Amino acid sequence: MSPVTQQARGETAQQVELSIGGMTCASCAARIERKLNKVDGVRATVNFATEKAKVSYPDGTTPEQLVKVVEAAGYTAELPAPPRQESSPAEPEDPTRSLRQRLITSVALAVPVIALAMIPAWQFTNWQWLSLTLAAPVVVWGAWPFHKAAWTNLRHGSATMDTLISLGVGAAFGWSVYALFFGMAGMPGMRHGFELIAARGSSGSAIYLEVATGVTAAILAGRYFEARSKRRAGAALRALLELGAKDVAVLRDGREVRVPVETLRVDDEFVVRPGEKVATDGIVVDGSSAVDASMLTGESVPVEVRPGDTVVGATVNAGGRLVVRATRVGADTQLAQMARLVEDAQNGKAAVQRLADRVSAVFVPIVIVLALGTLVAWLAAGAGTAAAFTAAVAVLIIACPCALGLATPTALLVGTGRGAQLGILIKGPEVLESTRGIDTVVLDKTGTVTTGRMSLVAVHTAEGEDEAEVLRLAGALESASEHPIARAIATAAGRTGALPAVAEFRNSEGLGVQGLVEGRAVLVGRLALLEQWSVHPGEALVAAKNEAESLGRTAVLVAWDGRARGVLVVADTLKPTSAQAVRDLRALGLTPILLTGDNEAAARAVAAEAGIEEVIAEVLPKDKVDVVTRLQREGRRVAMVGDGVNDAAALAQADLGLAMGTGTDVAIEASDLTLVRGDLRAAADAIRLSRRTLATIKGNLFWAFAYNVAALPLAALGLLNPMIAGIAMAFSSVFVVSNSLRLRRFRSGITDGSHPAQG
Repeated sequence: MSPVTQQARGETAQQVELSIGGMTCASCAARIERKLNKVDGVRATVNFATEKAKVSYPDGTTPEQLVKVVEAAGYTAELPAPPRQESSPAEPEDPTRSLRQRLITSVALAVPVIALAMIPAWQFTNWQWLSLTLAAPVVVWGAWPFHKAAWTNLRHGSATMDTLISLGVGAAFGWSVYALFFGMAGMPGMRHGFELIAARGSSGSAIYLEVATGVTAAILAGRYFEARSKRRAGAALRALLELGAKDVAVLRDGREVRVPVETLRVDDEFVVRPGEKVATDGIVVDGSSAVDASMLTGESVPVEVRPGDTVVGATVNAGGRLVVRATRVGADTQLAQMARLVEDAQNGKAAVQRLADRVSAVFVPIVIVLALGTLVAWLAAGAGTAAAFTAAVAVLIIACPCALGLATPTALLVGTGRGAQLGILIKGPEVLESTRGIDTVVLDKTGTVTTGRMSLVAVHTAEGEDEAEVLRLAGALESASEHPIARAIATAAGRTGALPAVAEFRNSEGLGVQGLVEGRAVLVGRLALLEQWSVHPGEALVAAKNEAESLGRTAVLVAWDGRARGVLVVADTLKPTSAQAVRDLRALGLTPILLTGDNEAAARAVAAEAGIEEVIAEVLPKDKVDVVTRLQREGRRVAMVGDGVNDAAALAQADLGLAMGTGTDVAIEASDLTLVRGDLRAAADAIRLSRRTLATIKGNLFWAFAYNVAALPLAALGLLNPMIAGIAMAFSSVFVVSNSLRLRRFRSGITDGSHPAQG
């Protein structure tokens, strides 16, 4: 996020996004969040998976003060970096490198320690001293990040997951050193076997070096695979941010000058050659080409553009040379807005995650008390120091709530990132929860179900007339007009070939147009225009006109040389994919409703073509929000899909607002989900992906909670060896992240154009 601060919508508060360092578990994130929220007027959300803090703060507070609050809690914080400069930056350091080095060394040293402890036949004379020699570097150096974090937290009067690990590993190693130097474990010929449960009976010869090294290696492995998975989870967003062009050929005094894209300004004209990326959002001023937007919208078919058409930054020019005038640059471009929406969504928290955070915040102190209680209970029961110690260490190790903290953020990272790849922008985790209860989807007609542009749909001719000739002459005359109906007729006629020239063109306001084409006096317009010239259509043409108008379409009469020649029918046509989109929405258990300001007949015709049974027609733009409110009062959970300024209030009122990305910025701002492409099938994809992401979050939380609930009693009862507990704890975190990564396999239902893919 390049700007350091921005105005929060509807508030005077400012926002900043801090990069947090030093967090090792969800408890750390909860602690930083608590510290920041204690500052007057500050609202903070800290995300463990993204290592970001999104902070809203009032006037009088500075971002630097917020950084100091985080540092006072024992962590690091950095303000957003300034915009990227063109100087090639150094390759960012791999954050998993240090972990990987510690993991490899710890595993290499821990394996022989564990093998010697588990296999009595390998226990040669004084084997225990070799085990101590191998274990010491693992416990001191390998586990150093845990010890360091535990000490930092202790100095600030708090405890986190690292406290549990440090205590467990330190206790196991400390007991072993004590037994070796002051007990009987150091005697030559000492033997002991490996047991899965705590054995009764006190023995000064028991050592736990395999526990200290095994737990360290297992948790380092968990942390390493977790870090790798988190990087993979955020790969979609990083790829989105890196899509943009790095430099651009700007036209200066008629010459092309290649400059860094950061120096581009609004109204600059720049050249895009075939194969190059469009540098920023703009309008084509010269040239025509096909533009490939697949990396931005997921749409595989290139879009033809010509002068006057808009293009989006980061799309690829697949055809001819284009000259584009920049309309939006930097943080205002569609690519930057997409990235910002995705990043904001990933930094949010679902309500269910807030519960997990509250549990994590109090969990560690409870576990420490529980471990002490376990130790005392076993000693009081006369089970012996070794058994009591084993059970207490197992409780410390097994209870780490790491999986709880990863359950929501990792699923959000992958789900929102995958959505961005498919052209679906999810604004936040609360949106995911909204999709669950939706039962009704209100579809705005114009621009959502239909193309929003007038097109020629039928040509009816008088007896003996040639259809192509009627369209050619009418199209030639209409090509001189800018009216949407005229443009539709001219465009259709132009597909058949070059149109003849027009002379003495005249527009009759509200009636039609007239002029000379190839020496013929041509009239194109309403019946009233023809009657002014005493031209009376035959019964067949009048019947065709009346039938078209009964369906809510526009009928245009064509005449020349004193005789009516045909009727051209123009309408806002259904998008080719809308009928399939309606079927997809029904398959999700949703009831589609068509909402439009058109007359009932026109609305019914479009609805029938799309497969929609329920229609609400003749609704004024300002009344759309009332329709949504009425449906909600009836007990329905309403999703609204729209694209215009007049849809914004209804999108905001709906339980779930979906804006077509081809629409206005106002509609997109008011919505919960943005569909970058103009295909209505993306709405079904968006709801499926949202529901799948929410289901993944809930599955993660269930297994994380269930794991702790089931494992703690087993550990307290002495039914788990601490090393097995460490492996299980590390596996739980890896499982949660791996489960989230399954969302990367989500497939769009648009790919084959038929049925929704089972993503």
